[in-house]
Amino acid sequence: MPNRRTVLTSTALGALAGTPLGALAQGRKGTLVLGMTLEPPGLDPTAAAASSIGEVTLYNLYETLTKINSDGSVAPLLAERWEVSPDLKTYTFHLRRGVRFHNGEPFNAQSVKFSFERAAGEKSTNKDKRTFQNLSVQVVDEYTVVLLNQEVDPDFPFLLGQATAVIVEPRSAEGNVTKPVGTGPYRLAAFARGSSLTLEAWDGFRNPGAIPIRKATFRFISDPAAQAAALLAGDVDLFARFAPRGAAQFQHNPRYQVLVGGSRAKTMVAINNAKKPLDDVRVRRAIYAAIDRKAMIEGAADGYGVPIGSHYVPGALGYVDTTGLNPYDPDKARKLLAEAGVRTPLELVVTLPPTPYARQGGEILAAQLAKVGVTARLQNVEWAQWLSGTYGNKNYDLSIISHVEPFDLGNYAKPDYYWGYKSAKFDALYDRIKNTGDMRERARLLGDAQRLLAEDAASAWLYQPQWITVAGKNLRGLWKDMPIFVNDLSAMSWA
Repeated sequence: MPNRRTVLTSTALGALAGTPLGALAQGRKGTLVLGMTLEPPGLDPTAAAASSIGEVTLYNLYETLTKINSDGSVAPLLAERWEVSPDLKTYTFHLRRGVRFHNGEPFNAQSVKFSFERAAGEKSTNKDKRTFQNLSVQVVDEYTVVLLNQEVDPDFPFLLGQATAVIVEPRSAEGNVTKPVGTGPYRLAAFARGSSLTLEAWDGFRNPGAIPIRKATFRFISDPAAQAAALLAGDVDLFARFAPRGAAQFQHNPRYQVLVGGSRAKTMVAINNAKKPLDDVRVRRAIYAAIDRKAMIEGAADGYGVPIGSHYVPGALGYVDTTGLNPYDPDKARKLLAEAGVRTPLELVVTLPPTPYARQGGEILAAQLAKVGVTARLQNVEWAQWLSGTYGNKNYDLSIISHVEPFDLGNYAKPDYYWGYKSAKFDALYDRIKNTGDMRERARLLGDAQRLLAEDAASAWLYQPQWITVAGKNLRGLWKDMPIFVNDLSAMSWA
């Protein structure tokens, strides 16, 4: 994640040209400047878990068999159509013809087979590796591929539209981290680490005339004040997932449009279940009881959030309200710590990535924990440090983070996941969920899984965030709701 940067403004240019502030960027009909809070650590979404990779690359540099729409529905992309067997385990995909990768190689069933087998391979670091390991890929002919899934998964077409399922070209795949090669409408033009990344339209795309935005530059701005300044100055045309604290100044400004949409994200206090004394459920419940969700929503998300009590969000199949299982109760927190034999003050380190909600939430969390005898030392880290130290090496006590993937309940069944949560009961329950095709029974089991995680206080879930997008008033093709994090550039245009 980038450090705080100085924002270059176009004030002087605007004065020289005699144009109002902000009109310059919006006047470039074939170009677009996007702001992002987090810089992607690389450009291969199959190699690392950072959602910022997909924000830049998905549907732009790389494509998938299916495409996820803003309302969560699934449409064809590299697959023109598909059929599903009655048992929901066999998918036959009919592929789009005449598609080529950026290096000139043809897209076909063999590249699908290679991509999915690579994602399942021993050396794979794909965060959805388990999904691909359950697949058997059969090539019927050059443009027909059959996927045999060991599990029943009604969400499978959605999963194939996510960044972890992009189709890569076999000869160039290993270099995708720095030299991405896909079938998408854009190619990488420049990547200035810590500053910006630029994509340019690819003339070899199968439908080049349908790409209004010919050049798009992503600027990495982590500081909320700097984000607002860049928008106001006209240096940035679009900022998706904009810091809520700065949104009010754009609400009634006729130069901008402000969209507030739903998400599948879960903002939480991640707890390292493998470290003492956090391996004691009473200690985890004590931490949870010390947290006032409403105060966190107001302070960390500026009111843009819905309280949740487990790793699931309202509107999803089988959602149950579990906020009552771990309510705010400081007295209970103190009693639970005493029952667990914890001598106070208990000192814990809270590792915070540079996102505004995490840094603001950390201050609130520390104050709340202090009231029950827990001393929280806040440790601010950059995004790359969080990915390597917290997520990769599991070197942390607590952390505030948003998990944005729509169907990631199964992370609690992964034995080596960074939360360190281990429950044979949950593993068995999740296995039943994955192999149940009946939607009513599946919803019931999902409710059981949510309650079990809440009872175990595997994490301390805070809220479902509402995402804010601020953009120039004439920009079209924006997503309001965000089932996944993506900036679909080819769908955008200036009016």
